[in-house]
Amino acid sequence: MKHIAITENHLYSKVYTKGKKHVCKSVVAYALKDYHAKRLMKANPQKEYVNRVGLTVSKKLGGAVVRNKIKRVLREALRQIEKENQIEKGYLLVLVARAGCERKKSTEIKKELEKALLSIGLIKTGNGQAE
Repeated sequence: MKHIAITENHLYSKVYTKGKKHVCKSVVAYALKDYHAKRLMKANPQKEYVNRVGLTVSKKLGGAVVRNKIKRVLREALRQIEKENQIEKGYLLVLVARAGCERKKSTEIKKELEKALLSIGLIKTGNGQAE
């Protein structure tokens, strides 16, 4: 399923200030419980909770082509993690690319993102509990 993008600036600010955060070498992950998750669940055709995802890539990392490539890699890494693990739903999730991210391979970024989501508590273990 496609992710719902975070489009409002105030939601980014809220996630940055109130959310849980984990810093890795190339990615910073922020997560905050979404207060409108129930409304989005009712609008969803499958009637299940979804995460809203926001990606931030600074102009310092490169031009538009480089920034869009980094966003594609981050989205795909998140998709792969969701496919392999059970991720908590109903959260605002902001992923911030850091310097050096453009030189890393997608598998390295996936490992770092998985570590960050595990640290925040969004990835459930096999027994249904978040680590």
